[in-house]
Amino acid sequence: MKNVTMRYSIFFLVFIISSNLFGQKFDDFFNGKSLRVDYIFAGDKARQNIYLDKLSSSEEWAGRRDNLSELPLKGNGDITVVDKLSGDTIYRTSFSSLFQEWLCEPEAAKVSRSYENSFLIPSPKKECIVTARLFDNHQRTISEFTHEINPNDILIENSDKKIALPHKYLLKSGTPENCIDVAILAEGYRVDEMEIFYKDAQAAADAIFSHEPFKKYKDRFNVVAVASPSVDSGVSVPGKGVWKNSAFESHFNTFYSDRYLTTSNVKKIHDALSGIPYEHIVILANTDTYGGGGIYNSFTLTTAHHKMFAPVVVHEFGHSFAGLADEYAYDESPSPIYPYSVEPWEKNITTKVDFDKKWKDMIDAKVEGVGLYEGAGYTKKGIYRPAEECRMKINETKAFCPVCQRAIEKLIKFYTE
Repeated sequence: MKNVTMRYSIFFLVFIISSNLFGQKFDDFFNGKSLRVDYIFAGDKARQNIYLDKLSSSEEWAGRRDNLSELPLKGNGDITVVDKLSGDTIYRTSFSSLFQEWLCEPEAAKVSRSYENSFLIPSPKKECIVTARLFDNHQRTISEFTHEINPNDILIENSDKKIALPHKYLLKSGTPENCIDVAILAEGYRVDEMEIFYKDAQAAADAIFSHEPFKKYKDRFNVVAVASPSVDSGVSVPGKGVWKNSAFESHFNTFYSDRYLTTSNVKKIHDALSGIPYEHIVILANTDTYGGGGIYNSFTLTTAHHKMFAPVVVHEFGHSFAGLADEYAYDESPSPIYPYSVEPWEKNITTKVDFDKKWKDMIDAKVEGVGLYEGAGYTKKGIYRPAEECRMKINETKAFCPVCQRAIEKLIKFYTE
């Protein structure tokens, strides 16, 4: 009887441990709603801080319900949600931010700035502890902020009180619970220009889903076009002295780069999506000036009326959706964003510090078109890309390279399987 009892005890212990690790379900900890957490990232090159700005809730969670405590990509920062009572990690997500890009700019050594950042997490049933972290370009934690969330806090704003903006679905493959929800917003379109916006939004969706592996997994996406109105037509171009009153106050000349089109008004973006399920954001600018920008798990923002609109929106979505790096190079000196001593977290570039975790297996398997080409991540030496040409390198290429396609496919499966 002793051996039987011992075997039973061991089995029971393994069962309990396994249940704790793998048996947690979304409904165990979350109520099916979304909680939006607004942070302010602030500081300069010497010191960085994270501040809590506001909490708000909405009725529907459109994000993943599986792989909750896992990260598909490291990113330049992450958010971890821990159940206060059990101590279990119940949700994690990663991101990049405009603030962290700015820290690599010369201006960050001279002045301090603050940037808005908004993130969606599943709304918890019970009290939880949330930790937000920022990493530097050596992937070291430079700022960490922990706070508690009580779901019964009367000061959590109900964002559904706002009337949803006019919108139409361009692709409806299923419920938000089962699909990846992409929202396309209008920037610099007056109310009388919204039919133009809807056509532009359809063109953007068509461009994205003409590329593999998005094309293969199209039935796992919903795409909604949201008619967010602007007072003025067009967007600001500070380098030409042009300033517009647009929905999200976007502008070219970000960090004094002529074609870098971004906005720091992130809360306005999320406010415009109140009452609409979404996970990923594409913003179309009503201009024919060339440019754009994409920030991982934040937004894609790109011009809609330049002749290169289609490839650019796909390229920028590669950044914001899949965390892919730029594969082009224009400088002989090292980029401050990618030190040679660190393996980038992005799947499509390497410093060869830890190349085994990148696409070495694809080279060994002799996958067509995959190799090791010097010049990527903005510098011509010391950083390598996987293909001669790719959608993440030049506009003229018609497809993502096999390495980028694999990275995107893994991410789609992570969100939907």
